[in-house]
Amino acid sequence: MTSKNDIFSINSQNQFEQLALAIFKHQFENNTVYRSFCDLLYKHPSDIYCVNDIPFLPIQFFKSHKVVSSQAKAKEIFTSSGTTGQTTSKHFVTDITLYQESFRKGFKHFYGNIEDYVVLALLPSYLERDGSSLIYMVNNMVTHSKQPESGFYLNDLKALKNTLLDLESRNKKTLLIGVSFALLDFVEKHQLKLNNTIIMETGGMKGKRKELIRTELHDILKQGFGVNTIHSEYGMTELLSQAYSKGDSLFKTPPWMRILTRDTEDALTIQDYGKTGGINIIDLANINSCAFIATQDLGKVYEDGSFEVLGRFDNSDIRGCNLMVI
Repeated sequence: MTSKNDIFSINSQNQFEQLALAIFKHQFENNTVYRSFCDLLYKHPSDIYCVNDIPFLPIQFFKSHKVVSSQAKAKEIFTSSGTTGQTTSKHFVTDITLYQESFRKGFKHFYGNIEDYVVLALLPSYLERDGSSLIYMVNNMVTHSKQPESGFYLNDLKALKNTLLDLESRNKKTLLIGVSFALLDFVEKHQLKLNNTIIMETGGMKGKRKELIRTELHDILKQGFGVNTIHSEYGMTELLSQAYSKGDSLFKTPPWMRILTRDTEDALTIQDYGKTGGINIIDLANINSCAFIATQDLGKVYEDGSFEVLGRFDNSDIRGCNLMVI
């Protein structure tokens, strides 16, 4: 049986491939929803020789089914945000330590120790509801930063401005993580010049503002915060791992996560590098739910494993994947 240590100690392509194949076999045997999906595609472990052969479960199944590969009781149930009347995704997490280890080690992989940062969070739409995996992660980061100034800001943008200026005056290394619309609200009221702060957007206008393309959003935020780059976090309710971009719109994944793209007309065909397609995610930390997910995002993957997110499928609830068969 695959262990946490196996997942978080991957250090080669071959190791990733072998573990992914083992986890596929485990989930085929233990996840009834995923097994039904594979059966309808006539895909069996005996047919799977490499990662590209593995079927990717459409992410919409997290809205309609309980996607689990474990008999254990869920310790947390993470839910996606959605407008009134919209069906939300549910991720039943039977081992919360997998999530904790994934986001801690993932952040450390790209940014170093969380203890070195003051962590400030501007996530109003997430704070105002229950079940947010992002709030769980950031709250844990705030706690583990062990910095007295770390904390959440709901709507008090003036207090946040004063904190940022105080930290700047003391040359304190700071991470401000925020949802896009709230960061835009901030820079409309306050213009700063920050030298010691990483500004990290988690995407999402949540119906509060007109959607912007990432470059436009980043240009506005760079000017408002007086920084050269805006960082981004790419994560989902249905995942236990995150990818990060340090300001060039190219996301990178930790060693236990990988991005592929599928043909937009043929969801079973994995594309070559550099072609625009639907984003498929392998997240090996998802060993107890489903590690192989076809998302509704469009993107490109490059040979070094980095990827761009270019948008979403039109009418994604209807045709995000043409394999909605069970």
